[in-house]
Amino acid sequence: MHYESDIWSIADILYAHSIKQSDFPAYMMPFFALVMLEGRMRNAVKQIEEEYEITPETDPAEFEELFRLRDCGYNDFIVMQGKTLAKVCANDTSFEQDFHAYLNGFDADLKCLLGVDRGNSENKYLNMDGIVAELRGKQILMSVATKWSEIDLSGYDNSDITTLEEHIKRRWADISASTAGEQYTPNDIISLIAEIVGAKIEKPQSDIIHVYDPTCGGANLLFGVADRLKNNNGYKNVATYGSEYNDALYALAAIESRFRDFSTIKHGNTLTSVPFSDKAFDVIVANPPYGTKWADYKKAIENDQMGQFPGGLPAISDGQLLFMQHILWQLDNCGMAVEVHNGSTLFDSGIGETNIRKYVFDHDWVEAIIQMTDNEFFNTPIKTYLWVMNKNKPEDRRDKVILIDGSRGWQLLKKSKGDKRREMLPEHRQAIVDALLAFRDSDISKVYDREYFYYNKQSLTLTELDDNNQALEEDITLKNIQKVVLGNDEEVLTELNNLTLDDGKALKDKLKAYDYQEKGIDVYVSDDKFYRHDTGRDTILCFEDGMSCPLGCGNFNFDLVTSKGTKSLKVSLTKRFTSDYEIIPHHFDAEANKAEIEAFMQKYIFKPYTLGDNFVGVELNFNKEFYVPEKIEAVDDILKEIAELDEKLKEIEL
Repeated sequence: MHYESDIWSIADILYAHSIKQSDFPAYMMPFFALVMLEGRMRNAVKQIEEEYEITPETDPAEFEELFRLRDCGYNDFIVMQGKTLAKVCANDTSFEQDFHAYLNGFDADLKCLLGVDRGNSENKYLNMDGIVAELRGKQILMSVATKWSEIDLSGYDNSDITTLEEHIKRRWADISASTAGEQYTPNDIISLIAEIVGAKIEKPQSDIIHVYDPTCGGANLLFGVADRLKNNNGYKNVATYGSEYNDALYALAAIESRFRDFSTIKHGNTLTSVPFSDKAFDVIVANPPYGTKWADYKKAIENDQMGQFPGGLPAISDGQLLFMQHILWQLDNCGMAVEVHNGSTLFDSGIGETNIRKYVFDHDWVEAIIQMTDNEFFNTPIKTYLWVMNKNKPEDRRDKVILIDGSRGWQLLKKSKGDKRREMLPEHRQAIVDALLAFRDSDISKVYDREYFYYNKQSLTLTELDDNNQALEEDITLKNIQKVVLGNDEEVLTELNNLTLDDGKALKDKLKAYDYQEKGIDVYVSDDKFYRHDTGRDTILCFEDGMSCPLGCGNFNFDLVTSKGTKSLKVSLTKRFTSDYEIIPHHFDAEANKAEIEAFMQKYIFKPYTLGDNFVGVELNFNKEFYVPEKIEAVDDILKEIAELDEKLKEIEL
């Protein structure tokens, strides 16, 4: 039983009592954690009874000691008295008293995570006290608790828990401000990540595998990968480590971790608190938030003393690549990581972003990038990508990267789950894993030299030419100007000398604002000599004694000269330059790279130029690499169809 209908019936109660839909998860998650916790404790009770053949009734002291030794938390109400939430809700006359005792029966750590009896504590975590008070005020506490008491999670494994938790979150995620940028990882993607890790990891099965998720949320991805490594790959000892900033999600993960061996979840901003700074991990998995600003902790990131961000810093509007750098910093020298990103990390052209990509590629840590289909996640329809990073590539994979297009491997869901309309079946995931292991070109994969993704962003200065491919040969300065005629405006300016400071400034500003390249201008230095900007040919002409001489493309520059305390207009004619840049393939060999740039310039640049700074970047473009041109029907076939349609039309007319 998946309990989706029960979740909806609880939502109906909340809706009927004017609770905003965007707040539904906040009201549901404390009770979800409560019934999950009760189910886990009941399972532990049953295991002790079967293993030691004792019960709380036959040997209370021994039973309690054995339970506490499990270090999974404790609640005397559940463990020793066998009282469940369902029993608490069965008696409406004693409900308030029993429910209070039930909540306060948990040990101090669990009460803290649940948000029970928190007093003046700043951290609300799951905020059970606050939610209970609000439900009590609306006189629906017992009805909501009763609905939750009908949900038995004792038989649920991590995958089942993940599915139900997703169901609670996803329906309202897109209208909840608190979930902006959060993309809950669906089960099929968790399976794919686990299968990639399981296929690539090389440690003996007897070793402890240390798995870390720096943005663990409720730890669905972290625990999902760990469970699959145990169940599918034979690793009996998998230690899990997670860090989460969100109070409620941290509490969910921390509660679940109490029932797992070798599991540590910490609370706080991963990037600034660096909770596991003393550790290096075998495996790191993550699905960091997309497009979320990091302005609130900008100063701490810029002042980082750990050395987490040697590649630079991304734009303040999106911190995804900060997590990539953190992950690589925490990864063991023989470790691997799989991280979910949106497309911006592949090709965002900001200086910070491309510097980070270049740093990662310079170290040859990227083994594969896998494109997922769109409509895979619950609250975003966009395509996502898995970055598979490996600090210890096999010799035959060094300086190479495989791109895998998994976007065509999916099945349409019978019923959409928010934005999630597609899912990957085992055979779709296996095709991706097989392509990664084979590491060769196929219908869904292409292997590239690492160098292929580098580019030169070569700056250059162009000398502009007129219609006759001519530029002004030398600068010309014009003084003692008699008049200026403003082209199409037909305005004649004659008061150009012996100006006051204010009049001179006003004249200079007017001429600078005037678009002479579009409207034309004549600058007279005498009655029979003037210089004109010819808008049609984009050139400067010199007229003298009724004759014109083309001087080439150039600019009119307006300034003032000072003489005896007064100002006069000065016009200088100069070459016109344009700053530009070109994107050119990059080569690691300096001479080959220089030759590539020169060949590009000779082939594509037809104006005089000088080269400026060269910026080397890295970007990836899946659309270009896996582009399939649309098949165009042959002309003969089109004409045949037209002829057939003409015949049909004639028959209709007859």
